[in-house]
Amino acid sequence: MTTEQDIKNAVEVLRKGGVILYPTDTVWGIGCDATNEEAVARVYKIKQRDDSKALICLVDSDARLQRYVRQVPDVAWQLIDCAVRPTTLILDGAVNLAPNLIAADGSIGMRITQEPFSHELCFRFQKALVSTSANISGEPAAQNYRDIDPRIVEQVDYVCWTRRQEHKPHQPSSIIKLSSDGIVQIIRS
Repeated sequence: MTTEQDIKNAVEVLRKGGVILYPTDTVWGIGCDATNEEAVARVYKIKQRDDSKALICLVDSDARLQRYVRQVPDVAWQLIDCAVRPTTLILDGAVNLAPNLIAADGSIGMRITQEPFSHELCFRFQKALVSTSANISGEPAAQNYRDIDPRIVEQVDYVCWTRRQEHKPHQPSSIIKLSSDGIVQIIRS
């Protein structure tokens, strides 16, 4: 299967409210339309995760990021520009997303992906894409496709073919919380 066809198939499933497994700029992820409350609820169920623990989203561009955060602080752009590895920013003022995706304090974790496959997937989908590690909550993140628990594979609607054969170390993103009051907190370095 070509990467082009893989992306088309994944986008079709996402548009129908489905859940996918896909390679990201970090580890393998479980994804869905970040604006679809039912799809987000399924992701929490698949991960066996309490929905009070927020999930993060991937987008393909600065412009798309601004569609989901009321006011992106200047320091966020500086961090994005100087990041040397994938960095998720937790930003206040989440908008236009499924309510069950937004943390109790109104924040959302967002990352602009540069990795070719997930970037193109986000670009073609034209919306924020949920991206949570493809593991049962509390278990190690799936660095490669072969690391994914079969119970997860069985519950999703589509598993991407791209990068399934890859066997190399990947790590989760850095996570930095930027509060609207100017406080910067490193959650995961």
